[in-house]
Amino acid sequence: MNLEKVVFAFFILLAATLNGGFVYGDIDNPDHHSQWEFFAALVVNIIAAVLKFGDRTQLGAIHLATSLVACLQLSAAALLWFFAPTTAAGTLAPADMAEVVSLAAGALFANVVSVTLMIVETARQRR
Repeated sequence: MNLEKVVFAFFILLAATLNGGFVYGDIDNPDHHSQWEFFAALVVNIIAAVLKFGDRTQLGAIHLATSLVACLQLSAAALLWFFAPTTAAGTLAPADMAEVVSLAAGALFANVVSVTLMIVETARQRR
């Protein structure tokens, strides 16, 4: 078993699951979307992107592109969350929360593409 490939797959899957966990819930309800889960999703997506820099194949380039898209989407969502005004209760307004979750859903789609590529690549390998 190749430890490098295990770590690579671990971070790809963790990025997708954290992102999916954040997106799950009512899109405009801030109580359904944890800021800590969002932060973890952003950090793990950045780590997954860094791990993809070493692969020089065409599939590796697509892997890296999906990670960069996810990081860009999540970074935009983080900026929006940071700069958006809060309500009297200290949470985002429903419309702003919907925008943050929509951007995170775009990142989730990029993560699903990355996971799919990883599965296809693994299935194509011969022993």
